Amino acid sequence: MYVVSTHDTPIERLAAFVASLRFENIPTEVVAKAKIHIADTIGAALAGARSAEFGLARKIAGQKGQTRLWGTQAFASARDAALINGVAAHAFELDDSGGCDHSGAVVLPAVLAAVSTSERAVSGKQLLASVVAGYDVGRRILEAAGGYDSHNSLGWHSTGTCGTLAAAAAVANLQGLPKRGCLDAMTLATSFSSGLWAFIHDGSQAKKIHAGRAAEGGLLAAILAAEGFAGPSRVFEDVWGGFFRSFNNSSGEPEKLSEALGESWKVNRAVLKPYASCRGAHSAVDALEDILCETERRPDEIVSIHVQLSEMLSSMCGHKGSSSMAGTQMSLPYAVAARCVFGTAGLDAYSAHRRSDPRIGAVMQQIELEIDRAMRPLDEPVLTLTFSDGSRVSRMVPRATGSSERPMLRTAIDDKFRYLAGMSLEDNQVSNLSDMLDTLEHLDDCRRFETLLAGNAHNRPTFY
Repeated sequence: MYVVSTHDTPIERLAAFVASLRFENIPTEVVAKAKIHIADTIGAALAGARSAEFGLARKIAGQKGQTRLWGTQAFASARDAALINGVAAHAFELDDSGGCDHSGAVVLPAVLAAVSTSERAVSGKQLLASVVAGYDVGRRILEAAGGYDSHNSLGWHSTGTCGTLAAAAAVANLQGLPKRGCLDAMTLATSFSSGLWAFIHDGSQAKKIHAGRAAEGGLLAAILAAEGFAGPSRVFEDVWGGFFRSFNNSSGEPEKLSEALGESWKVNRAVLKPYASCRGAHSAVDALEDILCETERRPDEIVSIHVQLSEMLSSMCGHKGSSSMAGTQMSLPYAVAARCVFGTAGLDAYSAHRRSDPRIGAVMQQIELEIDRAMRPLDEPVLTLTFSDGSRVSRMVPRATGSSERPMLRTAIDDKFRYLAGMSLEDNQVSNLSDMLDTLEHLDDCRRFETLLAGNAHNRPTFY
């Protein structure tokens, strides 16, 4: 499959890996994992077609094209569709994380846009290989750039900065580009890398556009590379203007780009999200759930909630809600309060009606956040509940639900997909789409997705 050259640089080895990766090289369990994340992303995007962000992004679509805007009857150019479908996938914070960070929302819109414009059939096996390649590259770029805490703590949103390369690699693999073409696609993609965490301060919708722009930028980079457009050959070296110096103020760890290629499959690092909030809030919701279950207590018996958390997590998710949905989804206190009041931190808990429920405000008044400067940036929070009888119980969940350590049940995964896809599709369409995704490796032509993803989101109310 993949032969290492001792003369190649790490990024050249990664390009060779992307160029040579085929379905037959991928372990069965990795294929199964990739199929779950493909379906999960599509489900999230079909729900996201009901979002305000998707509706706004649709308005900028230019000339008509042949690429479906998922969940609608509309089409756009491949690049516009990649952007708009990427916005949809990330709109409700239910797409996967743990990759570039949000790998599915950048890889799938780019890949399926490329499929839609292909002059020849693209098999399910080809699609799976391209998606696995994209997840691998996105995570490797982030790890080489110092990891999530180091890169994002400087103010960069890795979904936009590293995700662009994930999308470029996925499309380059799908196009069958040789090593040189894959290298150019990824290095060109660095010129489209962007995305700042400034959205966190006012509940801005800007975060949602990062996934779409990464999908669009990666697609464009791969298209240009296929035409022979050369990328910057030294962008991953310790040079002025290089990726690592620019995005992490350091020389980075370029060896991580090619470490254990074909052995450490990065899609295995990705996690599913059961709750409609930033992943940073999930462990706290799980801790609350565990304590209530084990003590057989009710939420109305809680008199105070203490959260001990890292400075980074506090900055990212420490505020107590927002008037906007986008801002509220970045609030750990709101996610915990929603579980107490509504019994869920799922999408329904974030509707405008529920965000204004006075009970939510009352519970958030019971929540005290304490920054522990001894905690590492990515340490999970410690939740302590004090009950009306004076008893106190603390819990820290090291890996939240949806991770390999605490996986979602298959029934929960299927229920999530059906619920989200059903926000834009009829029941029979959801079933047909689910069946196709379940047997994706046997699909002879993925262009059939264009029909299956046609929905009526435009005739249904926007979910605020």
